[in-house]
Amino acid sequence: MSAVAAPVGSLAPLEHAGRLAAVQAALPVAGPQDSPIDALVVTKLINIRYLCGFTGSNGVLVVHPGSVTLLTDGRYQDQAAAQLDRAGVPAGLRIESVDLDGALAELLDGAARVGLEAASVTWAAQRRYAERCPAAELVPTLNLVERLRVVKDAGELARMEIAATIADQALHDTIGLLHDGPTERAFANALDEAMRRLGAEGPSFETIVASGPNGALPHARPGDRVIGRGDLVVLDFGATFDGYRSDTTRTVCIGPASPQQRRLFEVVRDAQAAGRDAVRAGVATKHIDAVARQVITDAGWGERFSHGTGHGIGLEIHETPFLSRTTPGELEVGSVVTVEPGVYLSELGGVRVEDTVVVDEGGCRSLTRFPKDLEL
Repeated sequence: MSAVAAPVGSLAPLEHAGRLAAVQAALPVAGPQDSPIDALVVTKLINIRYLCGFTGSNGVLVVHPGSVTLLTDGRYQDQAAAQLDRAGVPAGLRIESVDLDGALAELLDGAARVGLEAASVTWAAQRRYAERCPAAELVPTLNLVERLRVVKDAGELARMEIAATIADQALHDTIGLLHDGPTERAFANALDEAMRRLGAEGPSFETIVASGPNGALPHARPGDRVIGRGDLVVLDFGATFDGYRSDTTRTVCIGPASPQQRRLFEVVRDAQAAGRDAVRAGVATKHIDAVARQVITDAGWGERFSHGTGHGIGLEIHETPFLSRTTPGELEVGSVVTVEPGVYLSELGGVRVEDTVVVDEGGCRSLTRFPKDLEL
């Protein structure tokens, strides 16, 4: 089995510099009620990676209208310098291994209003910042970077397509093992290892292999149950490539399916197809959920579809936008979402079918292409 991943250097570049410029341009309206802030403190590591390419486990990005500084500790001195250079961003680098909060206070000196990422800053961290920066007013910002992450650039889409291709090939290479009666855990391990051999950094999330009654648990963890003939098996998995993720679910039956199993599968498959066909730019996220949910409701299983129809995906497995009954907003060209309805019945097991798709003006294109065949 050979790797399917292309060298990162051969892919379209990630547009880090443009992302930082967009954040800087938003500072005049980034505070509460569109009020101005003098600086933004980015502490969510995924957002730091998105803005400047840094992948270390400890760092803060300080964004002023006219400057950007990455603050990290001595473990990452060389790595950070190399990643900032590779990303081509106009960011300074400050190394501080003793008092990171003190160094942050120095970088914020003179800023009257400082924005924090409200969704990711803990109460304890906010209190520390307040103590070290007593002259600054600390204000919450919401989704300032996350809004930018919704629409993917060409480099992001290229990486996500490779991740999806790796996952497809890994399932192709391992699915025959299900005939041998493995445990759920053993098959999950085999699928994860196949993705790594094909060039993935690792799985996108903890791989789900849920057989028989376990399939009725939407987020079951693979265990010691032996997969046997007649079982429905839910396989929910994805690969990570250069930080970007894929997400696929397929449900298979080991051997011939019963009429009840087949009907359950066909209803979910049709619901997934209806939801996927409804995806296009300008469509309300609620509408995608409603279209898929209606197919299942008409079949009499509406109460057994217990989650939203999909979610955004990128550097994180769950990102904005979310496709559910309650989330507002419309899909945008270049956003990437999953479409994954499911029905979960304790007496039959569960069925979920999922693709990762890129939103276009007139529809969508699927990054995940493994066949949707029931019987194995």
